[in-house]
Amino acid sequence: MSSKTHHRALVTGASAGIGAEFARQLAARGCDLVLTARREDRLRALASDLRDAHGIGVDVIADDLGDPVAPARIVAAATHDGRTVDILINNAGYGVPGRFDKVDWATHRRFMQVLVTAPLQLCHLLLPAMRERGYGRVVNVASLAGLVPATPGNTLYGPAKAFLMRVSQALAMENRAHGIHVCALCPGFTHSEFHDVSQARGLVSKLPGWMWSGAAEVVRQGLDAVERGRVVCVPGRANRAIKVLMDVLPDRLALALVARRAKHFRVRD
Repeated sequence: MSSKTHHRALVTGASAGIGAEFARQLAARGCDLVLTARREDRLRALASDLRDAHGIGVDVIADDLGDPVAPARIVAAATHDGRTVDILINNAGYGVPGRFDKVDWATHRRFMQVLVTAPLQLCHLLLPAMRERGYGRVVNVASLAGLVPATPGNTLYGPAKAFLMRVSQALAMENRAHGIHVCALCPGFTHSEFHDVSQARGLVSKLPGWMWSGAAEVVRQGLDAVERGRVVCVPGRANRAIKVLMDVLPDRLALALVARRAKHFRVRD
């Protein structure tokens, strides 16, 4: 994914936040784009800006990955007329606030469809052609939450991200010999709309500034990491220090620490 390539990238959750930043930085590197999310108006505005700024091709596919048939529909549209997808950015995601048993099962099922099943299916659909061409890049946007003990509230978020990180490791090993790099990008708290959607903005706004990263730096490190063949990327010194601390602490102490701190950033009731 060197500067001024002619690869084509599919970015999910591209209408805002980290997804939109992936689109901007890939466009600056010369990639044509396929942008998908639910909010078509935002996608089209972003696509227009990127075409004007970089002279690239940008296709927009408004769809909802909560629909089990959406991944196949998106890939069919993205590869119509023999067009290729060389880079996959699995970014779409959100959090479900509240205690596990107080949230209806349909909400949990939809969450797992978006955060786990859809990324897996997109990989499954696109990897064969990448292997045939001998080139591919996949960034699965996981989270620091997948590398530390799970928290109460947003119960499935950490486990879903841990799964995505582990499957990225397996896919990286399976496909490296075919010119395909797979990277799990594991950011911590990042300035975006994520915490508004998960209804935790009031809580997380009280966290100290050193815990936060900007989307531009997170994406830059993620793109550089996947190009270098790094399988797991934790952007930010503070986040890497947290991961190391959780790795060396006994489970009992790590769980106790997370339980005590979770009230500062998780909606639990």
